[in-house]
Amino acid sequence: MTRHYSAFSLLKEGLRGQKGWQPAWRSPEPKPRYDILVIGGGGHGLATAYYLAKVHDIRNIAVIEKGWLGGGNTGRNTTVVRSNYFFPESTALYDLALRLYETLGRDLNYNIMLSQRGIVTLAHSEAEMEMAARTVNAMQINGTDAELFGPEDVRRVLPLLDVSPEARYPVFGGVWQGRAGTARHDAVAWGYARAADRLGVDIIQSYEVEDFLVEGGRCRGVKTSRGEIRAERTGMVVAGHSSHLAAKAGFRLPITSYALQACVSEPIKPVLDTVVLSPGTSTYASQSDKGELVIGGALDRVPSYGQRGNLPVLEGVVAGLLEMFPSFRQLRLMRQWAGIVDVTPDSSPILGESPLPGLFLNCGWGTGGFKAIPAGGTLLAHLLATGKHHDISRPFDLDRFARGRLIDEAAGSGIAH
Repeated sequence: MTRHYSAFSLLKEGLRGQKGWQPAWRSPEPKPRYDILVIGGGGHGLATAYYLAKVHDIRNIAVIEKGWLGGGNTGRNTTVVRSNYFFPESTALYDLALRLYETLGRDLNYNIMLSQRGIVTLAHSEAEMEMAARTVNAMQINGTDAELFGPEDVRRVLPLLDVSPEARYPVFGGVWQGRAGTARHDAVAWGYARAADRLGVDIIQSYEVEDFLVEGGRCRGVKTSRGEIRAERTGMVVAGHSSHLAAKAGFRLPITSYALQACVSEPIKPVLDTVVLSPGTSTYASQSDKGELVIGGALDRVPSYGQRGNLPVLEGVVAGLLEMFPSFRQLRLMRQWAGIVDVTPDSSPILGESPLPGLFLNCGWGTGGFKAIPAGGTLLAHLLATGKHHDISRPFDLDRFARGRLIDEAAGSGIAH
């Protein structure tokens, strides 16, 4: 049992020379059989296991990960959390995640470094301001916070932004969500892993799924690189590799995998205390607690599993940033990376049972996976525990593509995704 973190335990270990700390989670050998098996040790998979144990009191659970925890998209994103989506189904989903994020540090007894610094999505023309007003109205009707900003409001929260008459992208205003912000991606994964372990969940790393055990037309577990693991129900939470595993299970998913790049600058003193997103420049940015500018942009348009991305897209992202903030030209980039995102035709996730009974899906988040981790875990846990949809997850079932009930959030990312 891991220790409860507190000021007292920190003081005690300081006096003892920091020699009494225990591993944050165990590394057990897998049992031959579990009630529920979760494939994927990223944020969504770990959250699913945690809520299964905490909310549904199911403790005979394993999370299996082919690499190390949080080594996929959870550790390769730009850490933004928000719920400024257009459709009511999407707002319900992402606002559930944002509400859970707001108390997650206390719930997990782990500092996820949540910073609700707000996000402003810029409008660069009168037409974009009309769309901004429409978005704000929809968000308010759907029950989340939103405010329509004018040029002076934008200048107040982004004093370094180029708002001069000569700016290539003039600023007409934007959409403001004050509850949005950032959270530390590694801390979210580690916090969920530690809390799930405390509740008895087995977290098993370096086990790659090679095939599924199918008996009587139903998924009964998996074959891994190190043997079979059986379970009554299995959840598949593997982001950009969802199509690859679905093929092993005998079905196809309407998903295309792309590389999504990001980069960070050298650390500097605080100059950007909110998140800024510009559809016109296809760039968004924030400043980390370490002082680095965290910069992201559009997808690499060629489907790929390469986690390096390509130079032309990176050049476009940086060029967009410098059009908005000319004073950043003197900065140097420190590192760059890419995550593999799973994009559906309507840019909304897939939650529900797969065509193979007993195998449940959490995938298709595209570029919105990190911000949705608490909701994705909550909803998949409900599906695995009950076999039925939660009211919030029902619209995102795979059958919406057959029924024609798409939730087209292609504009929800704010840039070309």
